[in-house]
Parts: sequence; C-alpha cells; structure tokens
Amino acid sequence: MATLQFHVVPNAKSDKVVGEHGDTIKIKLRAPAVEGKANTALRCFLAEELNIPKSAIILEHGQRSRHKVIHIEGLSEHDARRRLLVTI
Repeated sequence: MATLQFHVVPNAKSDKVVGEHGDTIKIKLRAPAVEGKANTALRCFLAEELNIPKSAIILEHGQRSRHKVIHIEGLSEHDARRRLLVTI
C-alpha cells in the first residue's frame, strides 16, 4: 500500500498533476473546496490517472486542508509516484 502526500489547488482551469511541492505531489483540480467536492474530485482524478478503482484510494488526513495524505491500495509508493509524475 502506498501512502502519498498531496498539495491540492482547487478551482483551477483543469485537472492535472503540476509537479512536486517539497515532499508532496501538487495537483490542480477544477472542483471547488466546498462540501467535499475537491476531495471527491481528487479521488476520481487519482483513480483515473493510476488506472485503479476509486475504492482503492483512501483519504487518511486533510479533509478540510489543501495538504492531504492518501493511502493507495494495490500500488507501491514508488509506482504510484512514478505513474503520477510521468505525465508532467
């Protein structure tokens, strides 16, 4: 199981991985940061980018923060990071 940290920027023009932000992966999402919409959009975006089911992505910390800790089942941390950052 991979545990990755993300820095999420809501209300962006498009959904995309921007790069690394310190030890975190920076992601821009179109969804607003209200009523959990950005969290749902993040899970959907990661599932699509990593080609895994949405149920394999668990938001561990950061429900109300831009800094999020996500557990990804079925992938190692190295594989998940490589798959996300190769699209930049």
